[in-house]
Amino acid sequence: MSPSTTPAQFRQAVANGKLLLGVVHLLPLPGSPRGTASLTEITHRAECDAGALLAAGFDGYVIENFGDAPFFPDKVPVHVLTIMTRIAQALPRRNAFVGVNVLRNDANGALAVALAANLDFIRVNVHTGAAVTDQGIIQGRAAETLRMRNTLAPNVAVLADVAVKHAAPLGATFDLTSVARDVAYRGLADGLIVTGTATGVETSAEDVDVVTKAVPDRPIFVGSGVHEENVETVLQCANGVIVGTSLKKHGRVEEGVDPARAQRFVRATGRS
Repeated sequence: MSPSTTPAQFRQAVANGKLLLGVVHLLPLPGSPRGTASLTEITHRAECDAGALLAAGFDGYVIENFGDAPFFPDKVPVHVLTIMTRIAQALPRRNAFVGVNVLRNDANGALAVALAANLDFIRVNVHTGAAVTDQGIIQGRAAETLRMRNTLAPNVAVLADVAVKHAAPLGATFDLTSVARDVAYRGLADGLIVTGTATGVETSAEDVDVVTKAVPDRPIFVGSGVHEENVETVLQCANGVIVGTSLKKHGRVEEGVDPARAQRFVRATGRS
């Protein structure tokens, strides 16, 4: 919302209503394997996507370097952060909540972007514990992230995934209740994100219910597989959604946001 929005205020804003967050998937950035677009082209695409989301009635959006696959497991090259900061500063805000996710798991880098661009939150895919992913084993660095946040960016909220998509928890046993509580109460995340197994895959309603009961004092977001046919049901058990694929032209994640799809999605939530 503004540089003065605190994590506590972010939680309260979510508690006061169901938050609709879209995703601005950036085209491949310079230096990445598929990075052929110019900065002007990348920024223009991002501006169009963010503008379409806000015009449709979304409460905000998350900026992701989605086109940079294959991703670094944690720390990304410094030019990625400077480019994402430049793009974030160029995008429309209109009093919206705006956050950033530096894929695959550069939480400190995301905090740096959020601080420089006056963003409201960051998303961290693996905040506590460890996960086996296509990038290898990723370890949560909540201790580093929260200390950097406390020192440099205290107004930035941390939204963290619980059993993030495209990953398998590392360990002999897995208990979603315990994992959710660890993310919230040991990792001190301001909000939790529950997803399906992959991008665009529907999130289990049972998983959302388990996490909500385990962590009743944190906002719970559903982060994959939400579309206009199921969003009303999803919002009955979650505090908000983070939606990308279903808003894209032809429902293809690599395409830009389709303004008509975005508008239908918002109408499906019951908003006028």
